[in-house]
Amino acid sequence: MTDGRKISPVVVIGGGMAGLVVALDLAKAGRQPVVLESDDQCGGVVSAHRVAGLTLDAGAESFATARPAVADLIAELDLTESVVQPNPNGAWVRYRAGTAPLPANGFLGIPGRPWAADVRRVIGLPGALRCSLDTVLPARAGIPVGTSLGGVVRSRMGRRVVDRLVEPVAGGVYAAEPDTLEVATVAPGLSAALITAGSLAGAARSLRTGSERPGSAVAGLVGGLHTLIDPLLTAIGDAGGMVQTGTTAARLNREPTGWSIDTDQGTTILAEQVILALPASAAARLLESAAPAAITAVLHTPITPVLICTLVIDDNRLDCAPRGTGVLVSSHAAGVRAKALTHATAKWAWLAELAGPGRHVLRLSYGRGDGTDLPAESDVAAVALADGAQLLGVALRPADVVDHAVVRWPAALPAPRPGHADAVRALRTGLDSVNLAIVGAAVAGSGLAAVVGDARQQAATLRNAIPQY
Repeated sequence: MTDGRKISPVVVIGGGMAGLVVALDLAKAGRQPVVLESDDQCGGVVSAHRVAGLTLDAGAESFATARPAVADLIAELDLTESVVQPNPNGAWVRYRAGTAPLPANGFLGIPGRPWAADVRRVIGLPGALRCSLDTVLPARAGIPVGTSLGGVVRSRMGRRVVDRLVEPVAGGVYAAEPDTLEVATVAPGLSAALITAGSLAGAARSLRTGSERPGSAVAGLVGGLHTLIDPLLTAIGDAGGMVQTGTTAARLNREPTGWSIDTDQGTTILAEQVILALPASAAARLLESAAPAAITAVLHTPITPVLICTLVIDDNRLDCAPRGTGVLVSSHAAGVRAKALTHATAKWAWLAELAGPGRHVLRLSYGRGDGTDLPAESDVAAVALADGAQLLGVALRPADVVDHAVVRWPAALPAPRPGHADAVRALRTGLDSVNLAIVGAAVAGSGLAAVVGDARQQAATLRNAIPQY
């Protein structure tokens, strides 16, 4: 019984990017979605904070350009003129034996031209010789389902490429070892590109979006990526959707007409269809009571907690961008706890202009395991300053730190293990039979391009499944 209360065609639980994108597409289709967000603001990892008087991205600060999903969304929101490219100098890599520019023409650390001087500088002559075997190994069968990124690169190009190039990139981007990442999720086009090109190096070249330096195959927005959220919320409202913040879904219950959602405020919301756009642990908690028969093991995959320390420093020695736009750090590199450093004022011209001469913004990322490796709260600023000095090759001084901020993301980087794609398909098939759907990084994998692209695909499917109102 619904006791006369209005039933919403669809309720989206979670107001991060995945939830907002699904809501936008369904609102444009006339479905009048309601978004429930537990926080007082939407956007999830696409958010802002103030440091030294600057409004900066607190989470994601760029999007990959190899996949068109984010660029298409930005165009729909009439923000294309705000899209900016990073400094083309590119990023560096810190590996066991030293620090060097990340080679050009690569993809996820996979070298596109193994004999190039910048590749040999990192993997050496023995590494380049072993890497060259890739061109004579069979490629027609592509990459077997369930293969890890580390496994395919090691088998075709050797250990040095994995340890010195792929592992630092995987750690910086996904906070995970390459042997734990499923190729089908983190690089869905790699298998087909391998078949077409006949080699992994050729596949890497084909998946690049141009000749730009590694670390530059991304784009951002003037003012920061967080400026995407307000136009997105406005578009949802204009299309007939509604976003309700400060509301946590505590329980899902089956009803004859669909679902009822009990909130932490003591209210109940009725829906024909429910879409979960939550971190994996929160989604699993709701599904335990709502759909016990669903295959939810994929939502219990270990997730790496991540900490980002932002330093604002007055030091004109950094004006020359000594390590390009930043450094990706191998877990085998000694003397550094950070997994990545972004020299934000060297990466983005708009931010350098906003900060002013001699003022620099550094973002250092931490987190490779279960969280026990993260610096203590009281030590973060000192650890980040020491790491920044090591990675940039400049003796940074505590007296020159104008301000700092620390943001913790406990569930922002799920690492898709081998078998992830099949497990997600099984989960979605089970949920479809009870009018539930799931989107977000927990199923799509890390990265804004992956999350937005997956959310839009799911919205397209749901438009045909939800009755028109």
